[in-house]
Amino acid sequence: MMFLVAAIALFFSMLLVLVRLYAGPTVYDRVLAANSFGTYTVLFIGVVGFLSGRPDFLDIALLYALINFVGTIAILKYFRFRVLSQRDEEAEA
Repeated sequence: MMFLVAAIALFFSMLLVLVRLYAGPTVYDRVLAANSFGTYTVLFIGVVGFLSGRPDFLDIALLYALINFVGTIAILKYFRFRVLSQRDEEAEA
């Protein structure tokens, strides 16, 4: 019962973060909201895996966490420098 309440609370938190993602006044607020949504998604996948008795969901959650981390770093680098690699800078010069 307690994990069901946790899953509902996580789902509600994910909805609130989506509102922040939509309304965020700056790009960095939106990136932070997207990263938070990814974190809540990882937690939600873990709780759903526990509720359904499928521990292999934890592997999926870990993979999603890694993708979320790399994606956030790539987005922040793009908004900071407007390029994703050094080759892009050399091609423009």
